Amino acid sequence: MKKVTGIGGIFFKCDDPEKIKSWYHDNLGLVVDAYGSSFESRNTNNPEKINYLQWSPFDKNTKYFEPSKKEFMINYRVDNLELLVKELKSNGVTILDEIESFDYGKFIHILDPEGNKIELWEPVDQVFTDFLKGNTTK
Repeated sequence: MKKVTGIGGIFFKCDDPEKIKSWYHDNLGLVVDAYGSSFESRNTNNPEKINYLQWSPFDKNTKYFEPSKKEFMINYRVDNLELLVKELKSNGVTILDEIESFDYGKFIHILDPEGNKIELWEPVDQVFTDFLKGNTTK
């Protein structure tokens, strides 16, 4: 079974998310929206399929990264989240919540041995393709 298939997102805390998004847009050319920037790439195993990576600055006081005390969180793209969660539980991995399903995919959060919160995402990339309409960082 494939586990992690790529990076799905890079999330980090900052003092002023709007200022940071503007800086990255103005200086590095990122296409930004309310959430940050969606990076578009092709799936190596299926080049006709588009994959997305979400880059998002969060307010420094966000509770979203808890219980981790770190300034960042990585989102990993995975295949078959339900099966992976069963395996993680059997390996004694700390599971922080239940699988949540949205039209754009399924999510769950875990902790690594050093207390880094990790977001696992089984994506439905077509939803982003339809929503973003090519308005992405490439």
